[in-house]
Amino acid sequence: MHWSAPSFPSRSALPRRHWLASAALGLALAATACTGPALPRSVTLSLETLQDKLAQRFPRSYPVAGLVELNLQAPRLALRPERNRINAVVALQAQGAALRRTYDGTLDLDFALRYEPSDHTVRAYELQVHALQFDGLPAQAAQLLSGLAPQLAQQALREVVLHQFQPKDLALADSLGLQPGRMTVTERGLVVELVSKQP
Repeated sequence: MHWSAPSFPSRSALPRRHWLASAALGLALAATACTGPALPRSVTLSLETLQDKLAQRFPRSYPVAGLVELNLQAPRLALRPERNRINAVVALQAQGAALRRTYDGTLDLDFALRYEPSDHTVRAYELQVHALQFDGLPAQAAQLLSGLAPQLAQQALREVVLHQFQPKDLALADSLGLQPGRMTVTERGLVVELVSKQP
């Protein structure tokens, strides 16, 4: 790259402190001109972005022992920076031959996130179920369904895609040998660091 050396005021024309500041600024500008703007080392995905992507995969239905069917609506997400996880509250309904009517309930869980290089996706994993509750459901049926909560969560959300990077999004990073890596949940959203590709 060709560039001209910056022109500085003569040392005699400026006090020493001002001359040094001017020289430092000129050198910084010259370096920027040669190297171009610095590549961002992270990407932030907003909660709205993650919520919208996840909503595309719901509603979902799951049969339980051929007697009950659970219908899950799109989870409502919340950021949990203190745990570096995302919370999900899922509204659902239970109905079927073993029940006389439809019961409304909620599934409360949280999960971590990871990057899948094969298809450039951000996926949920390490699910932890906090509670599965139904309003007015008979005790025996409620106990049965509560015992199935971890399995239900795995079926509904394990490895579910919350974001997919397009090739153009990663083109510059890829050319420099970088890819999405460590993920940190913050109050602003999910921060995805760009790290060196493993050999």
